[in-house]
Amino acid sequence: MADVSSPRRPPVPDEPELRSEIAAQGPEPVLDLRPEKGFAHIRHAARDFRDGFALFRLGWTLGWLDIKLRYRGSMLGPFWMTISTAILVGSMGVLYATLFHIELRIYLPFLSFSLILWAYLNTTVSDGCATFTSSSGLIHAMRMPFSLHVLRVTVRNFLTFLHSVGVIALVFIIFRIAPVPDWQIPAGLVLWGTDLYAITLLTGVLGARFRDMPPVTASIMQILFFVTPVLWKPDLIYAGRQYMLLDPCYPLIEIIRGPFMGLSVRPSIWLVAVLYSIALWIVSFSLFARMRARLAYWV
Repeated sequence: MADVSSPRRPPVPDEPELRSEIAAQGPEPVLDLRPEKGFAHIRHAARDFRDGFALFRLGWTLGWLDIKLRYRGSMLGPFWMTISTAILVGSMGVLYATLFHIELRIYLPFLSFSLILWAYLNTTVSDGCATFTSSSGLIHAMRMPFSLHVLRVTVRNFLTFLHSVGVIALVFIIFRIAPVPDWQIPAGLVLWGTDLYAITLLTGVLGARFRDMPPVTASIMQILFFVTPVLWKPDLIYAGRQYMLLDPCYPLIEIIRGPFMGLSVRPSIWLVAVLYSIALWIVSFSLFARMRARLAYWV
């Protein structure tokens, strides 16, 4: 008669052998849910930045894929923005040059550079509010540095901005505007890159906590658009020009616009721009370090 008993199970290793095998494999990663004490939140936030920038290629790829998915099925893709920007600059340049009694060869390069820089800054603020909420599925699916999502949005906005640079180049070639080849251009570009990353981080954390941040930031940016010298030149103000430095957008735009248009920037503008950048990074990093552990629950 055939043996119908259950198949033999493999022998269970003894407890000492099991312990030695676990020790050889190393400790398993465990999610530590204990509250952060002291400066632990700052240390963890700094490690998040380190791990996020280590995945720079992934952040760049995700930002590029966002551009492709946004304009999928379109004939010209993001170049529609380039065409609309060129039409806007051309029409507004002729109109406001006449209203302000400024020569077109002076005002049109100023307006084209200012509008495109402002569009870049405005897009950074508006898209930054949805930095973490738009990636909620990815945040809930797998553990990755939160700073990687900030890098993704920063890369996406930078690639969108590059499509409008051709308008500036064309206007500068037509009117023979040459940048000033000195330290101000690379320094301004570095300061712009770091500031836009900090703005994306700050608005991303606030947008994850408060869902009414997009209309609030839109209203603030609309007011700043008319206060900041974007449509009008700073030289039109004679009395009280020093109060223009109270506008945080003015020094940020001027340190880029001036050198590229062949103008030197006053040291006071550079000083205020650096001070604003330091304050922005302190606020952004402090808020991110304090709220980083709660972002996954807010989104």
